[in-house]
This record gives sequence, structure tokens and C-alpha cells, in this order.
Amino acid sequence: MFFEVSYDEFEEAVELLGLIGLENKEMVRQRYLKLSKELHPDMPNGDTQKFQQLTKSYKLITQYMDQFRFKFSREEFRDQYPFSFNSTKEWLK
Repeated sequence: MFFEVSYDEFEEAVELLGLIGLENKEMVRQRYLKLSKELHPDMPNGDTQKFQQLTKSYKLITQYMDQFRFKFSREEFRDQYPFSFNSTKEWLK
């Protein structure tokens, strides 16, 4: 299945979930669970419309993450694990 979404939709989902910086799937899931408990219609301050939007946003983000294409280059490795290089000189390149 091909992932089709505009950047505006993607950005809205990121903002709704409050995602900043580098996040992994478990961090996104935990954020979703926390917000879904707050917004669930059965909760005192729940909101059906916001809860539905949150669920839609979570699905969009997880689909994006599932279909993400990885680069297996030295530069990408360095970006993901900047302190894995033994030499400070290597890291500062």
C-alpha cells in the first residue's frame, strides 16, 4: 500500500500528538495512549471529535513510520548514533 498524505496533514498529526525531536515507535505509542486517555469521550473532559482526530493522526504517523525508508549510509548511522564513533575527531567531521 502506498502512503499518500500531504505534508500539511502530516504536520498537523505531528503537532496533535506533540511529537518533537527524535521519536521512536514506542515513544509515539506512549504519547498516543496518554492523550487518548485524556480525550476519550467517556472521560470527564473527553471530546469525541478530538479523540477521533487523535486516532486518525496516530494511524497516519504509525503508517508513515512503518513505510519509512532507511538509509544505510555512514552519515545516517552517525546521525542516529553520534557517540558511537570512538574518535572525537571522527565524530566532528
